[in-house]
Amino acid sequence: MVTLRVLTTQDWPLWREVRRASLAEAPHAFKSRLEDWDRGGEEQWRARLETPGARHLVALLEGRAVGMASGLPADGGVRELRSVWVGPQARGHGIGDRLTAAVEAWARQSGGTVLRLTVIPGNDHAIALYRRNGFADTGEFGDLLPDGVTREHVMEKALR
Repeated sequence: MVTLRVLTTQDWPLWREVRRASLAEAPHAFKSRLEDWDRGGEEQWRARLETPGARHLVALLEGRAVGMASGLPADGGVRELRSVWVGPQARGHGIGDRLTAAVEAWARQSGGTVLRLTVIPGNDHAIALYRRNGFADTGEFGDLLPDGVTREHVMEKALR
């Protein structure tokens, strides 16, 4: 049975565990690198969970953390979907859809009008997840990736 848990600052060890797992298992899917997160101590892990107005979720399968997603507020009614990951042992069971839907619900409840995300080109499984959940490519580009050439693609979904 899969449950979604909303994290609080006291859950920073759980968030650290699942974030490290995501960055180790799928470094190709994230702009952040494991070594970027391993430099900081407890304060760094807590800081992300203390972002005002944010929502951080972990998917638990039989009590084990197998996925994560975050929702962050941005300017002008925009909400951002970030750090979506489902571990290999839990893929194909709709957990990514549940995490995405939960962040979308948070975005709507918090007054968001648009849910936006960036995805690394070539991450076809993530792109399929986002399209399946109503996101469309905006044609905009996000940040430059560490290779110095490739840029993230921006996708979004209107909420109203």
